[in-house]
Parts: sequence; C-alpha cells; structure tokens
Amino acid sequence: LSFYAGVYGVYERAHLENTLDRLGLRGVLDERVGALPVGWRQRLALATAIVHRPRLLFLDEPTSGVDPTARRDFWDLIYEFVAEGVTAMVTTHYMDEAEYCNRVGIMSRGRLLALDTAAALKKQALPGLAWDVFAEPLLPALRLLEGLPGVLRAGLAGDHLRAVTRPEVRRGDLTRPLKAQGMQRVRAARVEPTLEDVFLALAGE
Repeated sequence: LSFYAGVYGVYERAHLENTLDRLGLRGVLDERVGALPVGWRQRLALATAIVHRPRLLFLDEPTSGVDPTARRDFWDLIYEFVAEGVTAMVTTHYMDEAEYCNRVGIMSRGRLLALDTAAALKKQALPGLAWDVFAEPLLPALRLLEGLPGVLRAGLAGDHLRAVTRPEVRRGDLTRPLKAQGMQRVRAARVEPTLEDVFLALAGE
C-alpha cells in the first residue's frame, strides 16, 4: 500500500493509516499478500485504488470470488465513496449487484446495448411479461414450457422455472398445458422482471 501511495505521490502517513482502518486491513498487516484469502486481496486492491483520493474510480468485478457478506461490505464502501463525491464505474456479472447502481449499461460482445436506470431498463427493454412457473417434474415441464405459444424464453431458476412471454399471454396459457400433460403442483405467478431478464432479452441469449 505504501508503494502504491508513493507511485501517486502520497506520502502522508496519517492518510495511509486512515486507508488501512477504512478497509479493515490492520488485522492482516503481517501477512503476505499471496497468502491472503481472495476477499482480503480484493480489499487490498480497493485500498490501492483509493489511496490517492481519486474523483473517478474504475472497479472491474471487485466482488468476484468473495462471499456474500464481503460483497455487501464492498458495496457499503462504494456507497461511502459515492456519498463523498467520487464517481464509481463498476463492471460486474452479478445482475443483482448492478441493481445497486444509479445507471446501468448492458454490454455484450463489446457492444453497449442499453444505458439507463435499472427501473427504466426493466420497464422499457423487456419485450413482454416475466413469470415464475412451478411444476413437477421440473425438467419435463421446462421442455414443454419452451414450446408453448407466446413463450419467448424459459429456463431453470432454482426450484422453479422462469419464463418471459409476449404481453398477451395469461396465466392459464401456461398452466393448462402443463396440467394436461400430467404435471403436478402447477402454478404460475407474474413477477417483476430482473436485470438478468433484461440482459438475456437484449443480448438474445
């Protein structure tokens, strides 16, 4: 950290001490960087990025490989920097993290496909309706759902299926064919679209 501070011409010991405290790094001062867990190495990388008090901060997947608690801590720190007037540009493949940003750019294969607030993207970029569909057994239900009229895309989502349909599709259009094929515990519910839905719609994947 002292090395990077020197590269940027920062020699104030008090500022280095403050950076260590802010990133919670005092507990690992005697550790070799290569021996640190991924989460701690990410914290150190963030410390080297802010040690010279930048007004513009580029963070390339800063939470990749860290646990959920560490991810939340990172975003708390990013919010603190933004509150102090820093502009933060963050790349992430976690769509739930993108929701934290004031503006979101959707990119695929090097092309910027859309740029707006998360709420606006979900309202404008999704071509239809989003549904959570429950049925057993799951994989046969998925294959059937993918072939139904009006279904633009369907996929697994944990213990259920996620479908995006044309606006005119109704709940019964999804549940009746599943029940007719002997699927059990069939139900479907309209849900708010996610940025993942938006990305898949825009990227055509």
